[in-house]
Amino acid sequence: MNILTLFVLIPALMLLGLWLSRSLNQVRGVMVAGASCLLALSIWLTVYFVQERAAGNTDVMLLQDSISWFAPLNICYAIGVDGISVVMLLLSSIIVFTGTFASWQLKPLTKEYFLWFTLLSTGVYGFFISIDLFTMFMFYEVALIPMYLLIGVWGSGAKEYSAMKLTLMLMGGSALLIIGILGIYFFNGQFSGVYTMNVNEIALTSHLIPVAVQKVFFPFIFIGFGVLGAMFPFHTWSPDGHASAPTAVSMLHAGVLMKLGGYGCFRVAMYLLPEAANQLAWIFLILTTISVVYGALSACVQTDLKYINAYSSVSHCGLVLFALLMTTQNACSGAILQMLSHGLMTALFFALIGMIYGRTHTRDVRKLGGLMKIMPFLAVGYLIAGLANLGLPGFSGFTAEMTIFVGSFENADTFRRVCTIIACTSIVVTAVYILRVAGKILMGKVADPHYELLTDATWDERVAVACLIFCVAGLGLTPFFFKPIIDNALVPILGNIL
Repeated sequence: MNILTLFVLIPALMLLGLWLSRSLNQVRGVMVAGASCLLALSIWLTVYFVQERAAGNTDVMLLQDSISWFAPLNICYAIGVDGISVVMLLLSSIIVFTGTFASWQLKPLTKEYFLWFTLLSTGVYGFFISIDLFTMFMFYEVALIPMYLLIGVWGSGAKEYSAMKLTLMLMGGSALLIIGILGIYFFNGQFSGVYTMNVNEIALTSHLIPVAVQKVFFPFIFIGFGVLGAMFPFHTWSPDGHASAPTAVSMLHAGVLMKLGGYGCFRVAMYLLPEAANQLAWIFLILTTISVVYGALSACVQTDLKYINAYSSVSHCGLVLFALLMTTQNACSGAILQMLSHGLMTALFFALIGMIYGRTHTRDVRKLGGLMKIMPFLAVGYLIAGLANLGLPGFSGFTAEMTIFVGSFENADTFRRVCTIIACTSIVVTAVYILRVAGKILMGKVADPHYELLTDATWDERVAVACLIFCVAGLGLTPFFFKPIIDNALVPILGNIL
């Protein structure tokens, strides 16, 4: 059995264990054991990948395997990982692990909640290890469907509306995706003579697809994945979904699920339809530049902590798609680092917001204040998350954003340089809303006398927050550990596009 299959098998065993559990302690035990195994597996895979590169292994895609699934259409259970997949799997396992502890006290229906949470993570893991378009799309759908129930049942506020809006918009994106995937499958087969869903095999013959055909199907796939990446103007589901979702679901949703959008745009749309990616990039550069600036400006005028972080995510995820469309080595490398960085930062933010809300029962910035005196651990954690988000050197946000902006400006095209300058303004805007909110809710007088009776973080909350802070600082201080394996994975993709 290929070791990558464990990323699907372990969650499947977790689902079985949760179904058989008869007490809350058993449910928690299954989740911690499974999440720990997945985290250990992803760490081992990352170390293995680095060692293979150090040993001189030049294969971009490692641990490949393929089992025929539906022979008439040449659909296979095809798996494999490159440097991009490896860091996404590592990110996913960190968020699932910390999300488990962030949900430690969740009630009611704890067992059912973790069942759907695990099914969601199964889809995420399966998506990142898949190199067959059909298998990738199947896991993509598995990752989306549980969101409706997780928000609709365990969410807060206008949860039914948010769950329905999120599901309908993401299903709309999926409809566009299936059209684009079938277009690639049939037209690539028509002009190459081989009908296949394997991403790497299609890439070898993708230039045979006429440019006119590529330009028809490229928007279907890029917009289909871009909806999940919160690309303007298809982003409106994101703030409502984040605001209503329970803490760990917000962490997994913003930290990992939205990364499926950027990953799919790069791995499928740009890699398999390269000529269209070059000719239509200017349209999507305009949209992603708007996403970056609009998301940051929108965050400035929000008063709900979750909405602030949700619009911040629109801005940062827009920056990922913006950098990928620049198609320079440094910009694309920065985009992958940004996916990893933002996933960790936003998970930390949502975890802390959920913990603060659980105590104060409000997310309104105007009703909060003086939290540093009452819950210093959570307050310091929030301040660290904010400093990382605005790009303070030493944290992951600085490394990713500097790589993106430097790489984007390397492009000699005047239009792209203008877009880069406009996108850079988001740095200042981000600093404004982060410092404003942190100062308002953490410093000064205690806003409500009842807050004096509140307690600081419990042990399970401290585990989740400490792990995420360690990862945010670790990525900021040691980007050289991840960048070489990411750069290696970019070679065939950028080679195909350029």
